[in-house]
Amino acid sequence: MKSSLKIGFGFYRHMLNDDNYRFARQAGATHAVVHLTDYTGQLKGAPVTDDQPIDGENGWGSTSGDREIWSVSSLTDLKKRMAAYGIDLYALENFDPAHWYDVLLAGPRRDEQIEWIREIIRNMGQAGISVMGYNFSLAGVAGRVHGPFARGGAESVGVSGVDDTPIPKGMVWNMAYESTRTGEMLPEISHEELWERLRYFLERVVPVAEEAGVTMAAHPDDPPAERVRRQPRLIYRDALYRKLFGLVESPASRAELCLGTVQEMQGSDVYRLTEELVRERKVAYIHFRNVVGKIPEYHEVFVDEGDIDMPRIIRILVENGYDGVIIPDHTPQMSCAAPWHAGMAYALGYMRGLCQVYG
Repeated sequence: MKSSLKIGFGFYRHMLNDDNYRFARQAGATHAVVHLTDYTGQLKGAPVTDDQPIDGENGWGSTSGDREIWSVSSLTDLKKRMAAYGIDLYALENFDPAHWYDVLLAGPRRDEQIEWIREIIRNMGQAGISVMGYNFSLAGVAGRVHGPFARGGAESVGVSGVDDTPIPKGMVWNMAYESTRTGEMLPEISHEELWERLRYFLERVVPVAEEAGVTMAAHPDDPPAERVRRQPRLIYRDALYRKLFGLVESPASRAELCLGTVQEMQGSDVYRLTEELVRERKVAYIHFRNVVGKIPEYHEVFVDEGDIDMPRIIRILVENGYDGVIIPDHTPQMSCAAPWHAGMAYALGYMRGLCQVYG
């Protein structure tokens, strides 16, 4: 049986090369979600790794705020290079912190940086890239630990308690955009203030996205704690997606539905939320990954061994007419000569099998 679901593959910036495009296609992917921010600093000479970025003393490091990679010509060239291997560049994920730190902080350059975000969205539309995934968060993905958490001792990531370390000024989304050596820390703000900052952003960006034919897709907070690094979170409960959609009602404002993050939330029902959002056509694409546990203690595991019944998720998607992209996002690394490649191939094979059986 041929499924209408589309299998995607997530690429970090340093992975954008022919070998990885070829590998992704061989493993069955037809679509790509790309991170253009150099989280791990490998383009600046940091040690090569295909694993997820993990916190250090200075977060994930610093960001240069490269703008050329977001231009129409660069995006068009990237889409063409992937297309040569049978892969459609479907979405970009996460803005560079250097491009919108004052949007997140309500700082003096907020309107200037919003105009740059609007330009990125227009560039994506011209290049034929359908979705911009974003996570409106001050702390970003912070407080993760690394260990043999998955089946057979496979290396993975998790959270063991919520990170309460204050964020230094000059850092946002776990990356430094300027010097953080002043000793000053970001002042703590309320949830209401962060929601107002998000409203300000969406009111100015979503109409441009509509015109450009681009969907803005909001990722839930991971870790989904009420506060991380003493700053508030937005979508740390599954019901808070409703609040997000109510800020600016538009078909261009949807969810980047991360199943693992939703499962990590206290009191969540990942099956109900998936069914509701898919039925209402509010899902732009899906992070198809599994976990064991809930905040404040959980581990990412192989896609077939966690707390989420993944065959049930696929049945929900198919029964409610979802024909969009699902990607493994990330996965445990396997004990072999190519740990990341093996883990990703395993996840993709399992996903393709489910799609063939239930799709």
